[in-house]
Amino acid sequence: MSRPSDRTGQAAGPATATVPDPARVAVWLVLLAAAGTFALTMGTRQTMGLFLSPLNSATGLGLGSISLAFAFGQLWWGLTQPFAGAIADRIGAGRVLLAGVLLVALGTLLTPFMTTTAGLVLAIGVLAAGGAGMAGPAVLMAATMRLLPQRMRGMATGIVNAGGSFGQFALAPIAGALMVGYGWSIAMQVLGAIVLLALPAAFLLRGNGQASPSAATSATAAPSPAAAASPRPVGARAALAEAARDPSYRMLAAGFFVCGFHVAFLATHLPGVIATCGLPVQFGAWALAMLGLFNIVGSVAMGWAVGRWRMKSLLSLVYATRALAVLAFLLAPKTGFTVLAFSAVMGLTFLSTVPPTAGLVAKLFGTANMAMLFGVVMLSHQVGGFLGAWLGGRAFEATGSYDWIWYVDIMLAVGAALIHLPIREARLARAAA
Repeated sequence: MSRPSDRTGQAAGPATATVPDPARVAVWLVLLAAAGTFALTMGTRQTMGLFLSPLNSATGLGLGSISLAFAFGQLWWGLTQPFAGAIADRIGAGRVLLAGVLLVALGTLLTPFMTTTAGLVLAIGVLAAGGAGMAGPAVLMAATMRLLPQRMRGMATGIVNAGGSFGQFALAPIAGALMVGYGWSIAMQVLGAIVLLALPAAFLLRGNGQASPSAATSATAAPSPAAAASPRPVGARAALAEAARDPSYRMLAAGFFVCGFHVAFLATHLPGVIATCGLPVQFGAWALAMLGLFNIVGSVAMGWAVGRWRMKSLLSLVYATRALAVLAFLLAPKTGFTVLAFSAVMGLTFLSTVPPTAGLVAKLFGTANMAMLFGVVMLSHQVGGFLGAWLGGRAFEATGSYDWIWYVDIMLAVGAALIHLPIREARLARAAA
């Protein structure tokens, strides 16, 4: 008598039910490696603000000098990503991630020993921030997209992006507890050691823009028509020149500039905004926690959405939501509930722009030079971030209020919502099909 079989015609048996799907395992390893790396590097970077006051007390340099190191780190994090992406496209993401993780750890470990402004700029602004840029979203998103089938890329970028927020949500309390128990210097060095947990990810995410499809890709999906129609890889300079001539790419970078302005202003000045409302200090901390928590939800939800709706439309919706949320916040009474509700809404849109922005770069130009091209867009984001953090403080010094910067924020959000609409996503999708 023959063995019973299932409806697919394959022999059934207890052994077949326990054998894991190698492709599924590979997919989750890729996502864990990328999201975990982003969680450790971004989480460490985002907790550095906790050490500003202890650094000032220990060095006596003044908040202005110490803030210069943090501000330089904002720009350097963005500046390193196009170059790190170009290198990763050529020699492989694994080597770039390895160097980036080691630099984050080195800069974090050295910071307590720096007693001058130049030393802090080197440790915080160059080594740690530069390493975080090398192991940042440009390289991680591109490596993930190359290793996964096209149908999974949207959700994958959302999961990787959420990893950065989870790192902030998890490492900030750890850093605070270590500071209370062992002092700020030990706490910072422990964070530097924790970052080294991301080193194995460099092996899992190895590969470059000219690499063959991964085992996960080949095992889970046949080559898509879009992939088959993709142009052959070109050099970084030629790819950048082609992208710079594309109006859609320029509009995408302009929109991401606005995102950086929003994010940096909120991360830097939201506690100050809440203090001017006359609310207790703890509401500032709760508001930042709400931003990080709801950003996880927003990132994963956006990753799911990009596989179902046009990405340019989703970006327009996000920026329009920000404009309406800020307007409602300005008009509403400033109560604790209002502040937390506003923080939750802004958290949903905080970095949910990353999956559709990365997805559009890949859709417009393919994945061969994805890391470098998305790195340029990230640089635009960080220039906006520098201005959002800096102009927020200047506006408050000049007027004693944040109202004018909120008005600028609304206008920029409306502009970003409109500028994404002419992006030629639909035409390119038809051409690929």
